[in-house]
Amino acid sequence: MPILADSHVHLDDPRFDDDRGDVLARARRAGLNTLIIPGVDAASWTKLLALHHAEPGVYVAYGLHPMFLARHQPCHLDTLKQWLVRERPVAVGEIGLDFHAEGLDAETQRQYFHRQLELAREHDLPVIVHARRALDEVIHTLRRFDIRRGVVHSFSGSEQQARQLWQLGMHLGIGGPVTHARAQRLQRIVANMPIEHLLLESDAPDQPGAGHRGQRNEPAFITETLRCIARLRDEAEDAIAAATLANTRRLFGLDARADT
Repeated sequence: MPILADSHVHLDDPRFDDDRGDVLARARRAGLNTLIIPGVDAASWTKLLALHHAEPGVYVAYGLHPMFLARHQPCHLDTLKQWLVRERPVAVGEIGLDFHAEGLDAETQRQYFHRQLELAREHDLPVIVHARRALDEVIHTLRRFDIRRGVVHSFSGSEQQARQLWQLGMHLGIGGPVTHARAQRLQRIVANMPIEHLLLESDAPDQPGAGHRGQRNEPAFITETLRCIARLRDEAEDAIAAATLANTRRLFGLDARADT
């Protein structure tokens, strides 16, 4: 069984509250020994920290997600800076821009995104970026702030946008959506992209693959994403697993951490 990393999973989500231990046990049996949980708002960070301390191989990032703008206050940016110093997360995230969801003020999103990029740079941390109908602006902003370490999770852009991100040094997070028959553009990108920029992710409990449509997603299902990507690239599953595990650990600096 190959050893795997899930570079993006919301294990703190309330949908896991009743069986989180079982979900983690299934993830371990599926070969997952590294899981990255990004925060979405300041209220979530304490729960993330508890999971990190309780579960071997579980690492966390702290950030203010654009879709939860109503929960954020400007003072949370100061709180985030304190958490970055005190708790030594593996990244700043989940941060970014979302121009798809209704009711999210674009300029306020930009203010939070820009300040969090500054914090990532100040603290020498990679970023975990959400970009929905905002990828061109996200790429421009990453260039502007000279951000060259991170991942655009759940990538769904064009081949040109993917290439621009690789040239910046960014990774693409690929999960369940690549397994759907309609995802032909994404499949072409994954089939031909440089392996050193590829990360596997579940984004659980959201975005299940084709085999679990309509169900709650969970980290163990990442094995189906692995099989799909191996088939698309005509490469061995073990090789994809090893490369993406190494990419995840390198990006988030896991091998240098005392708690690894």
